Amino acid sequence: MVFLKRDLPKKSDNLSEWYNKVVLLAGLADYGPAKGTMIFRPYGYAIWELVQKEMDKLIKAKGVENAYFPLFIPESLLRKEQKHVEGFSPELAVVTIGGGEELKEKLIVRPTSETIMYEAYARWIQSWRDLPMMINQWNNVVRWEKRTYLFLRTTEFLWQEGHTAHAEHGEAWEMVLWAAKDLYAEIYEKFFGIPGYLGRKSEAEKFAGADVTVSYESLMPEGKVLQNATAHDLGQNFSRTFDIKFQTKAGGSEYAWQTSWGLSTRSIGGLIMLHGDDAGLRLPPRLAPIQVIILPVRAEKEILVFAQKVAAMLSKKGIRAKVDDSDKETLGSKINTWELKGIPLRLEVGPKEIEKDSVTAVRRDTSEKSVLSFDKAEQRIPEILEEIQSGLYLQAETFLKENTREANSYEEFKDIIATKRGFVSAFWCEDPKCEQKIKEETKATARCLPLDAIEQRGKCVYCQKPAKHRWLFGQAY
Repeated sequence: MVFLKRDLPKKSDNLSEWYNKVVLLAGLADYGPAKGTMIFRPYGYAIWELVQKEMDKLIKAKGVENAYFPLFIPESLLRKEQKHVEGFSPELAVVTIGGGEELKEKLIVRPTSETIMYEAYARWIQSWRDLPMMINQWNNVVRWEKRTYLFLRTTEFLWQEGHTAHAEHGEAWEMVLWAAKDLYAEIYEKFFGIPGYLGRKSEAEKFAGADVTVSYESLMPEGKVLQNATAHDLGQNFSRTFDIKFQTKAGGSEYAWQTSWGLSTRSIGGLIMLHGDDAGLRLPPRLAPIQVIILPVRAEKEILVFAQKVAAMLSKKGIRAKVDDSDKETLGSKINTWELKGIPLRLEVGPKEIEKDSVTAVRRDTSEKSVLSFDKAEQRIPEILEEIQSGLYLQAETFLKENTREANSYEEFKDIIATKRGFVSAFWCEDPKCEQKIKEETKATARCLPLDAIEQRGKCVYCQKPAKHRWLFGQAY
Protein backbone atom coordinates (compact mmCIF):
# COMPACT_ATOMS: atom_id res chain seq x y z
CA MET A 1 0.00 0.00 0.00
CA VAL A 2 1.34 3.40 -0.95
CA PHE A 3 0.11 5.95 1.56
CA LEU A 4 -0.50 9.55 0.55
CA LYS A 5 -0.90 12.12 3.31
CA ARG A 6 -3.92 13.60 1.57
CA ASP A 7 -5.77 10.28 2.09
CA LEU A 8 -5.93 10.85 5.85
CA PRO A 9 -8.02 13.70 7.26
CA LYS A 10 -6.66 15.59 10.25
CA LYS A 11 -7.55 14.08 13.59
CA SER A 12 -7.89 17.61 14.96
CA ASP A 13 -10.52 18.44 12.30
CA ASN A 14 -12.73 15.34 12.33
CA LEU A 15 -11.94 12.64 14.89
CA SER A 16 -14.55 10.16 13.66
CA GLU A 17 -13.53 10.38 9.99
CA TRP A 18 -9.83 10.27 10.94
CA TYR A 19 -10.42 7.21 13.12
CA ASN A 20 -12.18 5.16 10.45
CA LYS A 21 -9.64 6.11 7.79
CA VAL A 22 -6.58 5.41 9.95
CA VAL A 23 -7.88 1.93 10.86
CA LEU A 24 -8.27 1.10 7.18
CA LEU A 25 -5.16 2.81 5.81
CA ALA A 26 -2.85 1.47 8.53
CA GLY A 27 -4.00 -2.06 7.71
CA LEU A 28 -5.42 -2.77 11.16
CA ALA A 29 -8.83 -3.97 10.03
CA ASP A 30 -11.40 -3.95 7.24
CA TYR A 31 -15.16 -4.22 7.06
CA GLY A 32 -16.64 -7.72 6.97
CA PRO A 33 -19.32 -8.64 4.41
CA ALA A 34 -22.04 -9.02 7.08
CA LYS A 35 -23.33 -5.78 8.59
CA GLY A 36 -21.44 -4.76 11.70
CA THR A 37 -18.66 -7.34 11.35
CA MET A 38 -14.95 -6.60 11.11
CA ILE A 39 -11.94 -8.39 9.63
CA PHE A 40 -8.82 -8.28 11.78
CA ARG A 41 -5.94 -7.80 9.39
CA PRO A 42 -2.56 -9.25 10.45
CA TYR A 43 -1.21 -5.91 11.76
CA GLY A 44 -4.28 -5.31 13.93
CA TYR A 45 -4.42 -8.91 15.12
CA ALA A 46 -0.72 -8.74 16.06
CA ILE A 47 -1.58 -6.02 18.59
CA TRP A 48 -4.25 -8.28 20.09
CA GLU A 49 -1.75 -11.15 20.26
CA LEU A 50 0.59 -8.95 22.31
CA VAL A 51 -2.28 -8.02 24.63
CA GLN A 52 -3.13 -11.72 25.01
CA LYS A 53 0.49 -12.61 25.70
CA GLU A 54 0.89 -10.08 28.51
CA MET A 55 -2.52 -10.71 30.06
CA ASP A 56 -2.19 -14.47 29.88
CA LYS A 57 0.97 -14.29 32.01
CA LEU A 58 -0.91 -12.44 34.75
CA ILE A 59 -3.98 -14.66 34.52
CA LYS A 60 -1.99 -17.88 34.83
CA ALA A 61 0.18 -16.46 37.62
CA LYS A 62 -3.05 -15.98 39.59
CA GLY A 63 -3.80 -19.69 39.17
CA VAL A 64 -6.58 -19.22 36.61
CA GLU A 65 -6.61 -21.89 33.87
CA ASN A 66 -7.61 -21.47 30.23
CA ALA A 67 -10.42 -23.54 28.69
CA TYR A 68 -12.95 -23.25 25.89
CA PHE A 69 -16.75 -23.60 26.02
CA PRO A 70 -19.22 -23.92 23.10
CA LEU A 71 -20.35 -20.99 20.98
CA PHE A 72 -24.01 -22.07 21.02
CA ILE A 73 -26.12 -21.76 24.16
CA PRO A 74 -29.53 -23.51 24.44
CA GLU A 75 -32.19 -20.85 24.93
CA SER A 76 -33.44 -22.54 28.10
CA LEU A 77 -30.04 -22.07 29.75
CA LEU A 78 -29.89 -18.36 28.97
CA ARG A 79 -33.42 -17.83 30.27
CA LYS A 80 -32.65 -19.36 33.65
CA GLU A 81 -31.27 -16.05 34.98
CA GLN A 82 -34.00 -13.49 34.33
CA LYS A 83 -32.01 -10.29 34.86
CA HIS A 84 -29.26 -11.68 32.67
CA VAL A 85 -31.53 -12.50 29.75
CA GLU A 86 -33.39 -9.18 30.03
CA GLY A 87 -30.07 -7.33 29.85
CA PHE A 88 -28.97 -9.12 26.69
CA SER A 89 -32.27 -9.74 24.86
CA PRO A 90 -32.00 -6.77 22.46
CA GLU A 91 -28.52 -7.89 21.37
CA LEU A 92 -29.03 -11.62 20.88
CA ALA A 93 -28.36 -13.53 17.67
CA VAL A 94 -30.57 -16.64 17.55
CA VAL A 95 -30.17 -19.81 15.47
CA THR A 96 -33.54 -21.37 14.53
CA ILE A 97 -32.54 -23.73 11.70
CA GLY A 98 -29.77 -26.34 11.72
CA GLY A 99 -29.04 -28.99 9.10
CA GLY A 100 -31.96 -27.74 7.02
CA GLU A 101 -34.47 -28.39 9.80
CA GLU A 102 -36.14 -26.14 12.32
CA LEU A 103 -34.56 -26.65 15.72
CA LYS A 104 -36.71 -27.93 18.58
CA GLU A 105 -34.91 -25.50 20.86
CA LYS A 106 -33.41 -22.25 19.65
CA LEU A 107 -29.67 -21.75 20.10
CA ILE A 108 -28.24 -18.41 21.21
CA VAL A 109 -24.92 -17.36 19.70
CA ARG A 110 -22.75 -16.60 22.74
CA PRO A 111 -23.12 -12.97 23.95
CA THR A 112 -21.15 -13.95 27.09
CA SER A 113 -20.58 -17.35 28.70
CA GLU A 114 -21.97 -17.24 32.22
CA THR A 115 -24.90 -19.54 31.54
CA ILE A 116 -23.15 -22.25 29.53
CA MET A 117 -20.15 -22.32 31.85
CA TYR A 118 -22.20 -22.43 35.03
CA GLU A 119 -24.24 -25.38 33.81
CA ALA A 120 -20.92 -27.24 33.77
CA TYR A 121 -19.78 -25.74 37.10
CA ALA A 122 -22.89 -27.22 38.73
CA ARG A 123 -21.71 -30.67 37.64
CA TRP A 124 -18.04 -30.16 38.48
CA ILE A 125 -18.40 -28.55 41.92
CA GLN A 126 -19.52 -30.88 44.69
CA SER A 127 -17.29 -30.12 47.67
CA TRP A 128 -15.28 -27.26 49.18
CA ARG A 129 -12.28 -29.22 47.91
CA ASP A 130 -13.33 -28.35 44.35
CA LEU A 131 -13.05 -24.62 45.12
CA PRO A 132 -11.95 -22.18 44.06
CA MET A 133 -12.73 -23.04 40.44
CA MET A 134 -11.03 -20.44 38.24
CA ILE A 135 -11.34 -20.65 34.45
CA ASN A 136 -10.62 -18.12 31.70
CA GLN A 137 -11.32 -18.39 28.01
CA TRP A 138 -10.11 -16.42 24.99
CA ASN A 139 -12.97 -16.42 22.52
CA ASN A 140 -15.39 -14.48 20.35
CA VAL A 141 -18.86 -13.24 21.27
CA VAL A 142 -21.76 -11.82 19.27
CA ARG A 143 -23.96 -8.89 20.26
CA TRP A 144 -26.30 -7.50 17.63
CA GLU A 145 -25.34 -3.84 17.74
CA LYS A 146 -27.52 -1.30 15.94
CA ARG A 147 -24.71 1.25 15.56
CA THR A 148 -21.28 -0.18 14.87
CA TYR A 149 -17.82 1.37 14.96
CA LEU A 150 -14.59 -0.42 13.96
CA PHE A 151 -13.02 -2.04 17.05
CA LEU A 152 -15.10 0.05 19.48
CA ARG A 153 -18.49 -1.52 18.76
CA THR A 154 -18.83 -4.47 16.39
CA THR A 155 -21.38 -7.27 16.12
CA GLU A 156 -18.68 -9.87 16.77
CA PHE A 157 -15.63 -9.13 18.89
CA LEU A 158 -12.81 -10.96 20.60
CA TRP A 159 -12.13 -10.94 24.33
CA GLN A 160 -11.15 -12.90 27.38
CA GLU A 161 -13.70 -13.78 30.01
CA GLY A 162 -12.72 -15.11 33.41
CA HIS A 163 -15.22 -16.99 35.58
CA THR A 164 -14.51 -18.08 39.13
CA ALA A 165 -16.42 -19.80 41.94
CA HIS A 166 -15.44 -19.56 45.61
CA ALA A 167 -16.42 -20.93 49.00
CA GLU A 168 -16.56 -17.46 50.61
CA HIS A 169 -17.74 -14.06 49.45
CA GLY A 170 -14.59 -12.37 50.73
CA GLU A 171 -12.47 -14.54 48.46
CA ALA A 172 -14.73 -13.75 45.49
CA TRP A 173 -14.50 -10.00 46.16
CA GLU A 174 -10.72 -10.26 46.36
CA MET A 175 -10.82 -11.84 42.89
CA VAL A 176 -12.93 -8.95 41.55
CA LEU A 177 -10.43 -6.43 42.91
CA TRP A 178 -7.50 -8.43 41.53
CA ALA A 179 -9.06 -8.49 38.06
CA ALA A 180 -9.84 -4.76 38.18
CA LYS A 181 -6.60 -3.50 39.72
CA ASP A 182 -3.84 -6.04 39.18
CA LEU A 183 -4.94 -7.24 35.75
CA TYR A 184 -6.86 -4.54 33.88
CA ALA A 185 -5.45 -1.34 35.39
CA GLU A 186 -1.97 -2.88 35.16
CA ILE A 187 -2.37 -3.75 31.48
CA TYR A 188 -3.95 -0.42 30.54
CA GLU A 189 -1.42 1.74 32.34
CA LYS A 190 1.78 -0.19 31.63
CA PHE A 191 1.08 -1.50 28.12
CA PHE A 192 -1.68 0.57 26.50
CA GLY A 193 -0.39 3.76 28.12
CA ILE A 194 -3.98 4.64 28.97
CA PRO A 195 -4.79 6.12 32.40
CA GLY A 196 -8.30 5.89 33.79
CA TYR A 197 -10.59 5.70 36.77
CA LEU A 198 -11.32 2.43 38.51
CA GLY A 199 -14.70 2.38 40.20
CA ARG A 200 -18.07 0.83 40.96
CA LYS A 201 -20.85 1.11 38.39
CA SER A 202 -24.31 2.37 39.27
CA GLU A 203 -27.25 -0.01 39.53
CA ALA A 204 -28.43 1.02 36.06
CA GLU A 205 -25.00 0.59 34.48
CA LYS A 206 -23.86 -2.64 36.16
CA PHE A 207 -23.73 -6.02 34.42
CA ALA A 208 -27.06 -7.83 34.13
CA GLY A 209 -27.12 -10.41 36.93
CA ALA A 210 -24.29 -8.94 39.04
CA ASP A 211 -24.43 -7.54 42.57
CA VAL A 212 -21.54 -5.16 41.88
CA THR A 213 -19.62 -4.22 38.73
CA VAL A 214 -16.22 -2.55 38.82
CA SER A 215 -14.98 -0.90 35.62
CA TYR A 216 -11.93 0.91 34.21
CA GLU A 217 -13.06 4.12 32.52
CA SER A 218 -10.84 6.30 30.31
CA LEU A 219 -11.25 9.50 28.34
CA MET A 220 -11.00 9.83 24.58
CA PRO A 221 -9.94 12.99 22.65
CA GLU A 222 -13.43 14.27 21.87
CA GLY A 223 -14.29 14.17 25.57
CA LYS A 224 -16.29 10.96 25.52
CA VAL A 225 -15.73 8.15 28.02
CA LEU A 226 -14.73 4.62 27.05
CA GLN A 227 -15.52 1.69 29.35
CA ASN A 228 -12.42 -0.44 28.89
CA ALA A 229 -12.89 -3.51 31.06
CA THR A 230 -15.21 -4.79 33.79
CA ALA A 231 -15.10 -7.17 36.73
CA HIS A 232 -18.32 -8.43 38.34
CA ASP A 233 -19.22 -9.67 41.80
CA LEU A 234 -22.02 -12.07 40.91
CA GLY A 235 -22.80 -12.95 44.52
CA GLN A 236 -24.83 -16.16 44.59
CA ASN A 237 -27.24 -15.06 41.86
CA PHE A 238 -26.11 -17.54 39.21
CA SER A 239 -25.16 -20.30 41.64
CA ARG A 240 -28.72 -20.33 42.99
CA THR A 241 -30.15 -20.37 39.48
CA PHE A 242 -27.83 -23.12 38.25
CA ASP A 243 -27.72 -24.98 41.57
CA ILE A 244 -23.97 -24.66 42.06
CA LYS A 245 -23.82 -26.07 45.58
CA PHE A 246 -20.90 -27.46 47.54
CA GLN A 247 -20.50 -29.39 50.76
CA THR A 248 -18.78 -27.19 53.33
CA LYS A 249 -15.98 -28.29 55.63
CA ALA A 250 -18.54 -28.45 58.44
CA GLY A 251 -20.68 -30.85 56.43
CA GLY A 252 -23.40 -28.40 55.43
CA SER A 253 -24.41 -27.22 51.97
CA GLU A 254 -23.92 -23.74 50.50
CA TYR A 255 -24.16 -21.96 47.15
CA ALA A 256 -20.87 -20.84 45.58
CA TRP A 257 -19.87 -17.19 45.37
CA GLN A 258 -18.99 -16.19 41.82
CA THR A 259 -17.19 -13.61 39.71
CA SER A 260 -16.76 -12.86 36.03
CA TRP A 261 -14.46 -10.35 34.33
CA GLY A 262 -13.56 -9.40 30.77
CA LEU A 263 -11.49 -7.21 28.43
CA SER A 264 -12.20 -7.05 24.70
CA THR A 265 -10.73 -5.86 21.41
CA ARG A 266 -12.53 -2.54 21.87
CA SER A 267 -9.40 -1.76 23.91
CA ILE A 268 -7.52 -1.45 20.61
CA GLY A 269 -10.01 1.21 19.52
CA GLY A 270 -9.15 3.26 22.60
CA LEU A 271 -5.45 2.80 21.88
CA ILE A 272 -5.86 4.12 18.33
CA MET A 273 -8.08 7.04 19.26
CA LEU A 274 -6.23 8.31 22.30
CA HIS A 275 -2.63 8.20 21.12
CA GLY A 276 -2.96 8.90 17.38
CA ASP A 277 -2.22 12.25 15.72
CA ASP A 278 -2.76 13.95 12.38
CA ALA A 279 -0.11 11.72 10.73
CA GLY A 280 -1.70 8.44 11.91
CA LEU A 281 -1.16 5.97 14.73
CA ARG A 282 1.27 6.38 17.60
CA LEU A 283 1.64 2.95 19.15
CA PRO A 284 3.11 2.51 22.63
CA PRO A 285 6.24 0.38 22.15
CA ARG A 286 5.10 -2.45 24.43
CA LEU A 287 2.11 -3.14 22.16
CA ALA A 288 3.71 -2.27 18.81
CA PRO A 289 4.06 -5.33 16.53
CA ILE A 290 7.10 -3.58 15.05
CA GLN A 291 8.93 -1.42 17.56
CA VAL A 292 11.72 -0.23 15.25
CA ILE A 293 11.56 0.16 11.48
CA ILE A 294 14.90 0.36 9.69
CA LEU A 295 14.89 2.25 6.38
CA PRO A 296 17.87 1.98 4.02
CA VAL A 297 18.04 5.28 2.13
CA ARG A 298 19.03 3.41 -1.04
CA ALA A 299 18.80 -0.23 -2.15
CA GLU A 300 22.55 -0.72 -2.32
CA LYS A 301 24.19 -3.91 -1.09
CA GLU A 302 26.47 -2.25 1.48
CA ILE A 303 23.58 -0.27 2.94
CA LEU A 304 21.27 -3.29 3.05
CA VAL A 305 23.92 -5.41 4.78
CA PHE A 306 24.43 -2.68 7.40
CA ALA A 307 20.64 -2.40 7.93
CA GLN A 308 20.40 -6.15 8.56
CA LYS A 309 23.31 -5.90 10.99
CA VAL A 310 21.37 -3.26 12.96
CA ALA A 311 18.23 -5.43 12.91
CA ALA A 312 20.16 -8.47 14.18
CA MET A 313 21.62 -6.41 17.03
CA LEU A 314 18.16 -5.20 18.07
CA SER A 315 16.65 -8.67 17.78
CA LYS A 316 19.24 -9.98 20.25
CA LYS A 317 18.01 -7.31 22.69
CA GLY A 318 14.47 -8.63 22.35
CA ILE A 319 13.31 -5.67 20.25
CA ARG A 320 10.83 -6.28 17.43
CA ALA A 321 12.66 -4.72 14.45
CA LYS A 322 12.07 -4.86 10.71
CA VAL A 323 14.10 -3.74 7.69
CA ASP A 324 12.01 -2.26 4.89
CA ASP A 325 14.18 -3.08 1.88
CA SER A 326 11.32 -3.14 -0.64
CA ASP A 327 11.70 -1.15 -3.85
CA LYS A 328 8.00 -0.41 -4.37
CA GLU A 329 8.08 3.02 -2.69
CA THR A 330 10.35 6.01 -2.46
CA LEU A 331 12.04 6.74 0.87
CA GLY A 332 9.57 9.59 1.48
CA SER A 333 6.59 7.31 0.84
CA LYS A 334 8.02 4.70 3.20
CA ILE A 335 8.46 7.29 5.94
CA ASN A 336 4.82 8.35 5.52
CA THR A 337 3.62 4.74 5.54
CA TRP A 338 5.48 3.76 8.71
CA GLU A 339 4.46 7.00 10.44
CA LEU A 340 0.86 6.15 9.61
CA LYS A 341 1.32 2.69 11.10
CA GLY A 342 2.62 4.26 14.29
CA ILE A 343 6.00 2.52 14.53
CA PRO A 344 7.57 4.01 17.70
CA LEU A 345 11.09 4.47 16.31
CA ARG A 346 12.48 4.85 12.81
CA LEU A 347 16.14 4.26 11.99
CA GLU A 348 17.53 5.59 8.73
CA VAL A 349 20.79 4.15 7.35
CA GLY A 350 22.78 5.34 4.35
CA PRO A 351 26.33 6.13 3.24
CA LYS A 352 26.80 8.78 5.96
CA GLU A 353 25.68 6.39 8.68
CA ILE A 354 27.94 3.59 7.37
CA GLU A 355 30.89 5.97 7.27
CA LYS A 356 30.35 6.92 10.92
CA ASP A 357 29.16 3.44 11.99
CA SER A 358 25.93 5.02 13.22
CA VAL A 359 22.18 5.24 12.67
CA THR A 360 19.85 8.22 12.47
CA ALA A 361 16.94 7.70 14.89
CA VAL A 362 13.59 9.48 14.59
CA ARG A 363 10.95 9.18 17.33
CA ARG A 364 7.33 8.82 16.20
CA ASP A 365 5.91 10.55 19.29
CA THR A 366 7.94 13.78 19.11
CA SER A 367 9.65 13.62 15.67
CA GLU A 368 12.93 14.20 17.55
CA LYS A 369 15.94 13.15 15.47
CA SER A 370 19.30 11.99 16.82
CA VAL A 371 22.42 10.26 15.53
CA LEU A 372 23.50 7.19 17.50
CA SER A 373 26.80 5.39 17.10
CA PHE A 374 26.34 1.66 16.54
CA ASP A 375 27.96 0.68 19.84
CA LYS A 376 25.77 3.11 21.81
CA ALA A 377 22.59 2.28 19.88
CA GLU A 378 22.44 -1.14 21.53
CA GLN A 379 21.92 0.51 24.92
CA ARG A 380 20.21 3.73 23.87
CA ILE A 381 17.42 2.35 21.66
CA PRO A 382 15.73 0.32 24.46
CA GLU A 383 15.92 3.48 26.60
CA ILE A 384 14.27 5.55 23.88
CA LEU A 385 11.46 3.02 23.55
CA GLU A 386 10.81 3.23 27.30
CA GLU A 387 10.85 7.04 27.08
CA ILE A 388 8.23 6.88 24.31
CA GLN A 389 6.10 4.46 26.35
CA SER A 390 6.13 6.66 29.46
CA GLY A 391 5.77 9.84 27.40
CA LEU A 392 2.53 8.67 25.77
CA TYR A 393 1.13 7.73 29.18
CA LEU A 394 2.06 11.10 30.70
CA GLN A 395 0.41 12.97 27.81
CA ALA A 396 -2.77 10.94 28.30
CA GLU A 397 -2.64 11.42 32.07
CA THR A 398 -2.34 15.19 31.69
CA PHE A 399 -5.31 15.19 29.31
CA LEU A 400 -7.37 13.14 31.78
CA LYS A 401 -6.60 15.44 34.70
CA GLU A 402 -7.27 18.60 32.71
CA ASN A 403 -10.63 17.23 31.60
CA THR A 404 -11.93 16.03 34.96
CA ARG A 405 -13.96 18.84 36.50
CA GLU A 406 -16.15 19.33 39.56
CA ALA A 407 -19.73 20.53 39.24
CA ASN A 408 -21.53 21.87 42.30
CA SER A 409 -24.79 22.81 40.61
CA TYR A 410 -26.86 21.27 37.86
CA GLU A 411 -26.38 24.36 35.69
CA GLU A 412 -22.62 23.99 36.02
CA PHE A 413 -22.95 20.26 35.28
CA LYS A 414 -24.95 20.90 32.09
CA ASP A 415 -22.57 23.61 30.93
CA ILE A 416 -19.50 21.36 31.29
CA ILE A 417 -21.17 18.48 29.42
CA ALA A 418 -22.42 20.80 26.66
CA THR A 419 -19.20 22.73 26.09
CA LYS A 420 -16.25 20.66 27.32
CA ARG A 421 -17.45 17.11 28.03
CA GLY A 422 -14.88 14.97 29.83
CA PHE A 423 -15.45 13.58 33.32
CA VAL A 424 -17.67 15.54 35.69
CA SER A 425 -17.33 14.87 39.42
CA ALA A 426 -20.62 15.61 41.15
CA PHE A 427 -22.61 14.61 44.21
CA TRP A 428 -25.39 12.18 43.40
CA CYS A 429 -28.00 10.70 45.73
CA GLU A 430 -27.76 7.34 43.88
CA ASP A 431 -31.47 7.37 43.03
CA PRO A 432 -31.88 5.72 39.59
CA LYS A 433 -34.62 8.25 38.75
CA CYS A 434 -32.15 11.13 39.03
CA GLU A 435 -29.62 9.24 36.93
CA GLN A 436 -32.26 8.65 34.24
CA LYS A 437 -33.28 12.31 34.20
CA ILE A 438 -29.65 13.41 33.90
CA LYS A 439 -29.18 10.99 31.01
CA GLU A 440 -32.30 12.20 29.21
CA GLU A 441 -31.34 15.85 29.58
CA THR A 442 -27.56 15.70 29.00
CA LYS A 443 -26.79 12.24 27.53
CA ALA A 444 -24.35 11.81 30.43
CA THR A 445 -24.44 8.74 32.66
CA ALA A 446 -22.85 7.82 35.97
CA ARG A 447 -19.63 6.22 34.78
CA CYS A 448 -18.38 5.05 38.17
CA LEU A 449 -17.78 5.77 41.84
CA PRO A 450 -13.98 5.64 42.20
CA LEU A 451 -12.83 2.83 44.47
CA ASP A 452 -10.79 5.33 46.48
CA ALA A 453 -13.69 7.79 46.86
CA ILE A 454 -14.08 9.18 50.37
CA GLU A 455 -17.45 9.63 52.02
CA GLN A 456 -18.51 13.29 52.10
CA ARG A 457 -21.57 15.36 52.89
CA GLY A 458 -23.25 17.07 49.99
CA LYS A 459 -26.43 17.52 47.96
CA CYS A 460 -27.36 15.66 44.80
CA VAL A 461 -26.46 17.73 41.77
CA TYR A 462 -29.91 17.05 40.31
CA CYS A 463 -32.53 16.77 43.09
CA GLN A 464 -30.63 18.38 46.00
CA LYS A 465 -31.32 15.45 48.32
CA PRO A 466 -28.49 14.39 50.69
CA ALA A 467 -25.60 12.62 48.98
CA LYS A 468 -22.45 11.10 50.43
CA HIS A 469 -20.26 10.53 47.39
CA ARG A 470 -19.03 12.35 44.32
CA TRP A 471 -19.60 10.16 41.27
CA LEU A 472 -17.92 10.54 37.89
CA PHE A 473 -20.33 11.31 35.05
CA GLY A 474 -19.68 11.54 31.34
CA GLN A 475 -21.00 10.87 27.86
CA ALA A 476 -20.05 7.37 26.76
CA TYR A 477 -19.62 5.59 23.43
